[in-house]
Amino acid sequence: MTVEVEGLPPHTNFDFFVIQVPNPPFGLSWYQGDIETDDFGRAHQRFIGRFNLETFIVAPSQGLWFNSPNDATANACPGATTPFNGDHTAGVQVLNTSNFPDDRGPLRQLNP
Repeated sequence: MTVEVEGLPPHTNFDFFVIQVPNPPFGLSWYQGDIETDDFGRAHQRFIGRFNLETFIVAPSQGLWFNSPNDATANACPGATTPFNGDHTAGVQVLNTSNFPDDRGPLRQLNP
C-alpha cells in the first residue's frame, strides 16, 4: 500500500491505521506503520503488510494519528493521549476517510 499525504505539519510523526469504515461503529482497524512529514508537510510511505511488530487490531476509530500528544500540541491540536500506536501513547487523530461513503473508501479499489 502506498500512502501520500500533504498539507500536514512539517517534521511530524504520525501513526497510520488501516480501517474498515470511517464512521461509527468503525469496524476493525490495525496499525500499519509510521509516517513522518518533510519540510513541507508532505510524506510518502510504502507499506508492506506488517503483522509481526506492535500489531494489534481494534474496532474503535478512523485513520491517521499524531505519534504523541507532544506532536499534537506543537501543532495547535489537543494534547489528548489515545491508544493508537504500539505503546498506546499516540496523540489525536489527524486524517480519515469520512469523505467517502462507508462502503466506497479508497481500499475498495484494490483487487486481491
